[in-house]
Amino acid sequence: MLALRGYDAVSYFLPGGPRPGSARFELSWAGRAWRFASAGNRAAFAAAPETYAPRLDGHDPVGVLDGRLVDADPLVFALIAGRLYLFRDEGRRARLVADPGLAERAEARWPGLAPLIEPLP
Repeated sequence: MLALRGYDAVSYFLPGGPRPGSARFELSWAGRAWRFASAGNRAAFAAAPETYAPRLDGHDPVGVLDGRLVDADPLVFALIAGRLYLFRDEGRRARLVADPGLAERAEARWPGLAPLIEPLP
C-alpha cells in the first residue's frame, strides 16, 4: 500500500509544501511504501519516521474526536506543534487550526480507535 498517495512525507515540513514522491526514492515502513522527492528526504525519513509520518495513521483528527476513522486528503493538511495532521476537507482543517487543543484530544482518543484498523496482509 502506498502511503500519502505517493506524496513525500518530508516535503510537508519544507518550503513549498507537499511534493509528489518518486518510486526511485521509495522505502518500506510500517507496512506501507513511502515515496520521496529526493534521496535526502528519504534518508531524513529513514532516520526519524515518527517525526515525518502523519499522526493518527493519516486519519482525520476531527473524525477521531467523533470516534470514527475518517480517510483524509493528503493535500489538506496542517502542521500542529511540529506534527503532520491530514484532513478530509478544508472545513475540518479550519476547525483544528482554530483550536489546536483538539489535536491533543484526538491524540488521547486515538489509542482506542487504532486497533480498529485492519492490518495489511
